[in-house]
Amino acid sequence: MLLLKLYSQLLLLPILVLVFLVVDAANGQGLKLGFYAKSCPKEESIIHKTVASYVSFNPTFPSALLRMHFHDCFVRGCDGSVLLNSTSTNQTEKAAIPNLSLRGFNIIDAPKAAIEKVCPGVVSCADILALSARDSVAMIKGPWWNVPTGRRDGRVSTIGDAFIHLPPPFFNVTQLKASFSSKGLNAKDLAVLSGGHTIGIANCAGFSQRLYNFTGKGDTDPTLDSEYVPRLKSKCKPNDFVTTAEMDPGSFKTFDSSYYKLVAKRRGLLTSDAALLNDPETKAYVRSQARNNGPTFFKDFAVSMEKINTIEVLTGNAGEIRKHCAFIN
Repeated sequence: MLLLKLYSQLLLLPILVLVFLVVDAANGQGLKLGFYAKSCPKEESIIHKTVASYVSFNPTFPSALLRMHFHDCFVRGCDGSVLLNSTSTNQTEKAAIPNLSLRGFNIIDAPKAAIEKVCPGVVSCADILALSARDSVAMIKGPWWNVPTGRRDGRVSTIGDAFIHLPPPFFNVTQLKASFSSKGLNAKDLAVLSGGHTIGIANCAGFSQRLYNFTGKGDTDPTLDSEYVPRLKSKCKPNDFVTTAEMDPGSFKTFDSSYYKLVAKRRGLLTSDAALLNDPETKAYVRSQARNNGPTFFKDFAVSMEKINTIEVLTGNAGEIRKHCAFIN
């Protein structure tokens, strides 16, 4: 609970700021499919093979890479800034509370090292992350989307930016829509991209307040299915900051539309999942996908991911091509 309160206090000012942010929707200029066709033709093959080796070993890695990619693009754009390590003089995005549970950095480092051997100083870490997220999702029967390349790596990463721009799990739907709008995404994108939780796991600390102290009186969130609460309580005890729970029990290793059935039944784990039922547009999308077994979910997800991939990217001479993803040159 202390973690949640601290996060809430840090986000109080940014919530107000987000409402007024406007981002140019014409992001992604300078990117193109096959950007490295001549400069590093084996780049996508190296990434695909490397990621496949990790996913075959641990099928939960796609959720980790997808989350990392999202966290990267929402803070300073898709520039690989989330990959940078902190230094003695600067705490980077990695040190922010919402990023402490990120995993899979080694999966990005591996193809980067392999590519540097054949094409030194050519392929950005930002592109490797974008391609790795896409390929890993496709490997567990998820959708495939186009990833134009040519991103450059950012040279700036600060802990404060992560607190400002990443929507936390306790946001209501108004706050979520404002956060997504600030990145050029709409209410449908919010509903669609939330579906990525079909392969997610959540730390108990992210939703324990809904189980044990929703209003500060030891109560349970009334919007959570009362028959589902005992199951969650048996998994997550009060003040448990270690245990994780499947966001889509039974199929969390397979990318499918079953997440929407859970949300429609009021069994979404996070407040932000439940919030989708509090807006006419997001609620309609949830119910449509739940009722008809996700008839358009894969197509919609691909479209929304292609929008995310272009958020505030650095191209041309901006930024740099890092030699190692965790350090600026």
